[in-house]
Amino acid sequence: MFLTEEEVGILTGIKRGRNGKSGYQLQAEQLRRMGLPFFVNACSRPIVTRVAVEGGRIAPVKEAKGWEPNVLRKEATAKG
Repeated sequence: MFLTEEEVGILTGIKRGRNGKSGYQLQAEQLRRMGLPFFVNACSRPIVTRVAVEGGRIAPVKEAKGWEPNVLRKEATAKG
């Protein structure tokens, strides 16, 4: 589901920090330059999904339909 820490290092070519920045900060900068979507976890580590690298289709997120009482539904009011 996600690339390992080692795989992100190989992908970006960055495994450790330099010039006052952590390795994770440098990896995030490189991922942005590469145009790869990622998010940063609570440990400041960039997290990349396998789908973002390997390709494939991401299932669209279905919007949840909220509850509505029958009284307010158009079908119910048209009948009554």
